[in-house]
Amino acid sequence: MTTPGSAAAAAIRLERVDKYYGAFHALRAIDLAIRPGERVVLCGPSGSGKSTLIRCMNLLERPEAGAVRIEGVDILAPTRAAAAALRRVGMVFQQFNLFPHMTVLENCTLAPMLVGGRSAPDAEALAMAYLEKVRIAEQAAKYPGQLSGGQQQRAAIARALTLEPDILLFDEPTSALDPEMIKEVLDVMTALAREGRTMVCVTHEMGFAREAADRILFMDAGAIVEDLSPAAFFTAPGTERARAFLQQILAH
Repeated sequence: MTTPGSAAAAAIRLERVDKYYGAFHALRAIDLAIRPGERVVLCGPSGSGKSTLIRCMNLLERPEAGAVRIEGVDILAPTRAAAAALRRVGMVFQQFNLFPHMTVLENCTLAPMLVGGRSAPDAEALAMAYLEKVRIAEQAAKYPGQLSGGQQQRAAIARALTLEPDILLFDEPTSALDPEMIKEVLDVMTALAREGRTMVCVTHEMGFAREAADRILFMDAGAIVEDLSPAAFFTAPGTERARAFLQQILAH
């Protein structure tokens, strides 16, 4: 079957990817291609493999079988090209993962200086530009513990952007937030989605999926069982499992 993301020049391509945790088969022969600039939402019930899949895209989890390619480069191979390809992938986590002993600005300048080789003034200018983009530039001198959860997550997004990645991965970026803080993070993510970066997001925020995604992948039991446009997913999902999931999540 040809999927909407099966173009030859894929930003991300997974081929027959299997991942196990002991005897548990977390990912089952995943085949997936995501085009440059495409915005993809991964959704599905807890334990379906969503976070494992997105973490295989930047080798936070290493699959036992299959191939993972970023812009055509096999990132499972121990090569300089693989390391360079991985630097083009930014990640935003559920729990922010900011260094508590560093200010927001210091958190955002660390990677550009250590990984990107930028000077301190250059890294600070870049970090401030991205903090401005996520609308928390005025918080730059504060420590993460002085910020709200929504502000911390926006700082984490700015930090991911400072390496100017081609691809942004989000692993349930709003699930640790209070309800009133979710919208401010989703607004930033929606604005980023309009800029043409390749984005893959694990989320249960169906409003964001409907508005910002080009494709929705529904996972169950370690497999992608739906690969649809938002319009098709929300009006006519092809499996009973997806229909039950939507009914449950949209009822909340």
